Amino acid sequence: MPYFSIVIPLYNKEKFISDTLKSVLLQTFVDYEIIIINDASTDKSEEKVLQFKDPRIQIFNIKNGGVSSARNFGIDKAKSKYIAFLDADDYWYPDYLKEMYNNINAFPKIKAFTVAIEMETSKRILQSEYSIEKTADHEIVNYFKASRKRTVLSSSSSVFHKSIFKKTGVFDTKLKSGEDTDLWIRVGLIYPILFSWKVLARYVLDEKSLSKNYKTSLQSIDFSKYALLEKTNPDLKKFLDLNRFSLAIKAKLLQDENSYRKFYRNIDLSNLSFKKRFLLTLPSILLKPLIALKTVLANVGLGNSVFK
Repeated sequence: MPYFSIVIPLYNKEKFISDTLKSVLLQTFVDYEIIIINDASTDKSEEKVLQFKDPRIQIFNIKNGGVSSARNFGIDKAKSKYIAFLDADDYWYPDYLKEMYNNINAFPKIKAFTVAIEMETSKRILQSEYSIEKTADHEIVNYFKASRKRTVLSSSSSVFHKSIFKKTGVFDTKLKSGEDTDLWIRVGLIYPILFSWKVLARYVLDEKSLSKNYKTSLQSIDFSKYALLEKTNPDLKKFLDLNRFSLAIKAKLLQDENSYRKFYRNIDLSNLSFKKRFLLTLPSILLKPLIALKTVLANVGLGNSVFK
C-alpha cells in the first residue's frame, strides 16, 4: 500500500498538467500513487497525462460533475491512509511529500497537515501572509484563527488522514464555488492543523479559473449551515465575517443588491477593520477603480488584495 494517495482533479488544464505531474514525479519521497480524475475535459488534458508512463499514475475518466465530485471520486479510490490534494495547475517543490511524511511521524496525534504556499501571478511570485505568530518551524494551529489573512488549508498544500472524512464528510457537490472552504470549516471545527512554515507548494493563478469569477463565487456557500455554531464559537464567527465581507464587496461590484444585503446583514462589524468597514460604505463607482489599483499593487507584491 502506498504511503500517500495524491488526488488530482483534471478539467481543461492542458497548459498546466504536465508541469504539475512533473513536480510530483520529482518528489524526493517516492512512496505514493497518483489518482487523476479527468472530469470530461474537452481539450488535450488527457493526452498530456498519457504521455507519462510512470506506473504510479492512474487516470479515471468520469462524467463531468465538477471539482467536488472529482475529488470525492479520488478519495474513494485512494488506497493510502493519507490523502494529498493537488490541483492540476499548481505544483510542489521536491521535498513537499518528504516534509509531510516527517511531520506525520513527528506529530502522530495530528491528522491534518499543511505547508506555506506561494502564489504565481502573471507579474511575479508572491509569498503568502498568514495570521500566525511564528514560534517554531511548525505550529499546531486553530484553523479559524490561523486563516484570517489567508487560509492555511488549500487544495494544493494539504494532507489529511483518510479517517477525517468519516467525521467531516467530503466535498459538497451542490456548491458551485467555495466547496473547499466549506470542507476546511468542517475540518477546523474538529481537528487542529499542523502548519509548516516551509514554502513547498505553489498556487498558479489561472485567469480563466472558476475561482476568479465573481458571479460564481456569489453562488457559493452562504454559511447559513453554521448559523448556530457561530453564535458560540467567536473564532468561527470572525472567520465567516471576513469571508462575508469579501463576498459582499464582490456583490457590490456586480451591483447585486440582494446578494450584498444577504452577506452584509450577517456581519458583526466589530470583526472587521476600519478599512473594511469603510469599503462596505462605498458605491460601486468608487469601489471599482480602488480595487483595480489594489489588485495591480498586490500582483507586484505591494500589499494585499482588498478582499484579504
